[in-house]
Amino acid sequence: MVHFYELASLDKAQRARLLRRAEVAIDDLLDYVRPIVRGVRDRGDAALLEYMERFDHVQLSPDQLRVSQEEIERAHTLLDKEVHQAIEQAIKNVRRFHERQMPHEQWFAQIAPGVMAGEKITPITSVGLYVPRGKGAFPSVMYMLATPASIAGVPRIVVCTPPAPNGDVDPASLVAADLCGVHEIYRIGGAQAIAALAYGTETIEPVRKVTGPGNPYVSAAKRLLYGTLDVGLPAGPSESILLADASADPELVARDLLVEAEHGPESSSLLVTDSLALIEAVQELLPAKIAALPEPRQTFCRTGFESEKGTGGLILTNDMAEAIAFTNEYAPEHLEVHVREPFAILAELKNAGEILLGANTPTPLGNYSLGTNAILPTGGFAHTFSCTSVFDFLKRTGLGYVTREGYAQLSETTRRLAEFEGFPSHALAVTDRPESRH
Repeated sequence: MVHFYELASLDKAQRARLLRRAEVAIDDLLDYVRPIVRGVRDRGDAALLEYMERFDHVQLSPDQLRVSQEEIERAHTLLDKEVHQAIEQAIKNVRRFHERQMPHEQWFAQIAPGVMAGEKITPITSVGLYVPRGKGAFPSVMYMLATPASIAGVPRIVVCTPPAPNGDVDPASLVAADLCGVHEIYRIGGAQAIAALAYGTETIEPVRKVTGPGNPYVSAAKRLLYGTLDVGLPAGPSESILLADASADPELVARDLLVEAEHGPESSSLLVTDSLALIEAVQELLPAKIAALPEPRQTFCRTGFESEKGTGGLILTNDMAEAIAFTNEYAPEHLEVHVREPFAILAELKNAGEILLGANTPTPLGNYSLGTNAILPTGGFAHTFSCTSVFDFLKRTGLGYVTREGYAQLSETTRRLAEFEGFPSHALAVTDRPESRH
């Protein structure tokens, strides 16, 4: 039976369980991952190859860690032409969207007469992109990360991605990386990949920042290495809310609810609506649609919607105001809006990794080809984190320039505040300062 909740009747603990999702106990993995991270730090390539053999069952030599240019060129010939064209079209849309985000390289504004303040925008000098593989291939993750990094002008873009059992890297991901201008690709995954990007090895130079989704071991490594390098936005199990009113098509709603649910048993997919009729219709449709899925996707969806541990389901609210309030509190990774006038409530939707408006904008379009970025904050972090963008690969530096006229306006104010806070050297630095020629 598909989980059904009446929001108004949930007690505090039940509501908290919905908001908490199926959290992975990262703390429990830290002790397991810590020696892996230290091993890479201390032994470099030798540790990488040892862990690759242990976890991925792949034996390589150090000179095989980096994907060669010949392999990249061969990937273009191996990939199905229609898939190649689809990747090219998707990258084109993603590039157009992210190019619009680029800020001015430098700006100044006059704050007061003779007082100029502004910013200089520069790319991060090196970034590592983690592209998972698991049992499938995810070229979309590659171009969602590499496209904004390239547009931002990052001088050194490095990718780590796990190899297949035969040691090969997914051709589709290699094609996407090549089309996006990635500079280095290494066939390595897991916590050891994050450690290599943080500390460097004989083969891999360290980077300043790493970003990209990964399994719980990757997440644990990022937590351990926070402070050693920038570990990017938090990305856990997939999640979505489908916000709907009585005008929504139950068939489309039922289909779209399975999109995030099929990612894995920890994924969360919720319908939030004030329409009992819609919930009843979707309840009838979902079992057959789940049963028609191949394994393991069928089991993933059953776990999410039917098992005791599952966090998916159908939520009935008293009205749309309550539905919107819950959605904002949940702060989903993906938010689909199936209401009669979606733009009429857009201003009320505050917290989501992405907001997809209308029945013709299902989550897969955002995942692959719409142009918006699909690497999004999960676990409620959409309250404070943004979707991946060019800004993840840029940094701002404050600029200031003050003339003698401007200095005369600021020096006394600065002296008083410095003395009030107990910093005499600060105060003396702005007292009787000789006029500069600059």
